[in-house]
Amino acid sequence: MSAAQLPDQVDAVVVGAGLAGLAAARAVHTAGRSVLVLEAGDGVGGRLRTDVVDGFTLDRGFQVLLTAYPEVKAQLDLDALDFRRFDPGALVWTGRRLYTMADPRRRPSLMVASGVAPVGAMLDKVRLAGLVHRLRKKDPADLLRAPDRTTIQSLRDIGFTTRMIDRFFRPLLGGIQLDEGLTGSARMSDVVLHCLAVGDAGVPAKGMQAIPEQLAARLPDRAVRLGHEVVSVGQGEVRLAGGRVVRADAVVVATEGPVASRLLADETGHTAVADPGSRPVAAVWFAAPAPPVHHKLIILDGAHSGPALNVAVMSSVAPEYAPDGQTLVVAACPGVAPADDEGRAVLAAEVRAQLTRWWGRGVADWRVLRVDAIHHGQPEHRPPFDPKRRVALGDGMFVCGDHRDTPSIQGALFSGRRCGNAVVESLAG
Repeated sequence: MSAAQLPDQVDAVVVGAGLAGLAAARAVHTAGRSVLVLEAGDGVGGRLRTDVVDGFTLDRGFQVLLTAYPEVKAQLDLDALDFRRFDPGALVWTGRRLYTMADPRRRPSLMVASGVAPVGAMLDKVRLAGLVHRLRKKDPADLLRAPDRTTIQSLRDIGFTTRMIDRFFRPLLGGIQLDEGLTGSARMSDVVLHCLAVGDAGVPAKGMQAIPEQLAARLPDRAVRLGHEVVSVGQGEVRLAGGRVVRADAVVVATEGPVASRLLADETGHTAVADPGSRPVAAVWFAAPAPPVHHKLIILDGAHSGPALNVAVMSSVAPEYAPDGQTLVVAACPGVAPADDEGRAVLAAEVRAQLTRWWGRGVADWRVLRVDAIHHGQPEHRPPFDPKRRVALGDGMFVCGDHRDTPSIQGALFSGRRCGNAVVESLAG
C-alpha cells in the first residue's frame, strides 16, 4: 500500500506494530478515538514473529509465553490461541546424563527423581522448595517493589551452593532473561520464578506470532499499515521514508528501545529516551527424524557444555510445529548473535557438537533449518531496576515498549496499555 493512501490526520499515530504498539492502539480505539499503526516490516509482532520453513513452524528465536503474566489474562484469549503447554519442571544435563527437576506440588510423581538428581545438594532442594513457596504467595507487583540486587547475589544470600546455581539457575534464568552471568535484577528473576510456579509456559499452536495477530484483529480494518517506515517523529506528526507526513494529536513511539532512543533524539543528539542497552540471543533450529527425548520439558545445560543454555523439542509440546513424522528441536544461545552467515554456520556446528555429546552420533543426521541471530533480544535490566518508566513525554509525545516496564511479554503488553490510556486521557483534556 502506498503512502498516498494513508490518512492525513488521525487522533493518534503509533509507530511500531509490536505487542506494545498494538496494545496502545487498542486502548485508543476502545475509547472511540481514531488510531493508525505504522509498521516498517511485513507483519505485526515486532520480535514475536513466526515463519514456516519446509513445513516447520519457526518462531524468530526460542520464545515462550508465561500464562501467569497478569496482562495475558487481561488482553489475550489463550483458548483462541490453541495454547500448547510445556510440562512444569525441566531436564538438566549434568555432563553425564539428563536428570529431572520438578515442582513436587505440581508433579508429585517426580518428587523422588527430583530429590536424588545431582543438580544440587539436598539442602539446595529444600531451599528451592522454600523459595518457590514464598514466591508463589507474592503478588508480582510487590516483588517489583522489593529491595533490588543482582540475581546471583540474591541466590547466594539465600544459601544456594555454587553447584545448584551453575547447574540449575544459570541455564533456567539465564535462558529466560538472556543473562547467563545472572547479573540482572533479582526483582525480575523473582517475578519469573513466581510465574513459573503458579502458571504454565507454552506456545500457540500456530506459533508466537499468533499473539500479536490476535491483538491486531481487534483493531479496525486498515488501522495497521505494514511496510511503512517512519524516519522521524515530532510534535503532532510523523514523517515516513519518501517524505509523506501523517499528522496526529498524539504520537506514540512503540519500537524496541534502541530505535525509540534514536527516533526521539533531537538534532543535537539529546534524546528523551535513553538507549536501554541490548541483550543478544541466537537460536538454532533442527529438523530431526525422531525426538531425542520423550518429554514435554525444557532441557537445561547444567554442565555448560556449549553455547546452548536451553533446548526444547518443540514438536513434542506443539505437534503443529513439525510435519507428520518429523521432529523440531530448538537450541537457544543467549549472549551471542552472529553477524553473518559464516558466524551462523560456526554456531550451528558448535551446538551440533554440544548435542552430540548429549544424544550421540544420531545428531549428525539432524538438518539445520535456520539460525536466528537477534541482536536486541531484550533490554538490559540491571539493578536497581525501575519497572515503571514514564510513557508520556509531553507535547503530545508518548513512548511504550518492554523497555518502559519489564523486559517481557508482560512488560510490552502492560506498557502499551498504560500508554494507550495516557493518550486517551491527554486527548480528552
